[in-house]
Amino acid sequence: MTAAAAPPRPLGWLGIIRLGLVQTALGAIVILTTSTMNRVMVVELLLPAALPGALVALHYAVQLLRPWLGYGSDKGGRRTPWIIGGMAALAVGATTAALATAWMATNPAAGIALAVFAFLLVGIGVGAAGTSLLVLLAKRVDERRRAPAATIVWVMMIAGFVVTATGAGHVLDPFTTERLVAVTAGVSGAAFLLTLIAVQGVEGRRGSAVARAAAEAEAPKPPFLQALAEVWAEPQARRFTIFVFVSMLAYSTQDLILEPFAGLVFNMTPGESTKLAGIQHGGVLLGMIAVGIAGAVFRGRALGSLRAWTIGGCLASAVALGLIAFGGLAGPGWPLRPTVMFLGFANGAFAVAAIASMMALVGKGRQAREGVRMGVWGAAQAIAFGLGGFAGTVAIDVTRLFLENPAYAYGLVFTVEAAIFVLAAWLAVRVGRTAARPTDTDATTSFAGPSSQATLSPGLAGR
Repeated sequence: MTAAAAPPRPLGWLGIIRLGLVQTALGAIVILTTSTMNRVMVVELLLPAALPGALVALHYAVQLLRPWLGYGSDKGGRRTPWIIGGMAALAVGATTAALATAWMATNPAAGIALAVFAFLLVGIGVGAAGTSLLVLLAKRVDERRRAPAATIVWVMMIAGFVVTATGAGHVLDPFTTERLVAVTAGVSGAAFLLTLIAVQGVEGRRGSAVARAAAEAEAPKPPFLQALAEVWAEPQARRFTIFVFVSMLAYSTQDLILEPFAGLVFNMTPGESTKLAGIQHGGVLLGMIAVGIAGAVFRGRALGSLRAWTIGGCLASAVALGLIAFGGLAGPGWPLRPTVMFLGFANGAFAVAAIASMMALVGKGRQAREGVRMGVWGAAQAIAFGLGGFAGTVAIDVTRLFLENPAYAYGLVFTVEAAIFVLAAWLAVRVGRTAARPTDTDATTSFAGPSSQATLSPGLAGR
């Protein structure tokens, strides 16, 4: 590769928003497969709740392929084809899942078999598109803009959830399985078209030529398992993987038990507990936005440090869960809504700070391993999300066998979750320590980049 082959300029705000549109499109499709079809199978088709639960878990499990998918994009040096290919697989998988759900009404066995294939495709699509999108963001966004960029992209993904859930909710009534298929196909097609428009030219006009020249100049890429072993041997990458798993396990364990807790302990109606979930998600958004603003305004100071927001967000999440556990014992007079808002804020702050940290750390280590590295972290997150929701419900069932009072049972589980968040904060501190190995192949120093005192960005990364 010649010295004249300069890399493309960092993305401006418009480029960041364009990549955020890909997350919007991804979120729009995912919400239909993991939420809407879940409800249809259980309520309209009267199938066991374990069925959609198993299918959603399958879509998480197949994301163990994320490191291999990232390796594929590393070999080619281009991320855009993997984003487009992943979104195509996601769109086809979601439409097929809708067809499978409709088929279950007349032939449950055949419909379930088709749904298994569809959710495998959905998981592969999410893994391919999501991993490569994060790597592209990390490589094309200037360090000063990583925190607000992560905030923008994740808020846009949540916007995809909200817009699709609201719009599809209106169009799906009066409900028929044919209408479900039509709406899913329409949303999937629109999302794929939006992706094509959003990524056009973002990777850089010269990106392909530069990547080809670099590929020709470099030695042949090692086999996948060797590349994976090399990434796992990097102390910082390994520590960050463990942190991602532990923190996201704590984050997801509360998902399926907070609303039942509000109903059983605080006597909230289904409508009231649903509003409580909305309050929590509102807090998540505020936490994400706070990180983005702090990183942009307080660059170089403690309040703008992603490391501080990550550690602080984990500790604040632990405090919030402890307050919720205590609130259950205190009784109906406890201010549950503000406490849940605080929990959401803390969750959003740590989550988006951790994602922005992924963007900063993905290039720290062996060259041309960014896709594998991001894939390892994405796989850890997917496993944690798949395991967390299930573990939370099982923990409640087990504790209620021994504790008759639901406030004690839920309080015990929330306390354990709080302890996991404290462990996650400790792991985040360890990620910030300088790697002990002196070899330059690790190229890992600290959570914050060149020094443990630096910030990851100036200004803000499953589900």
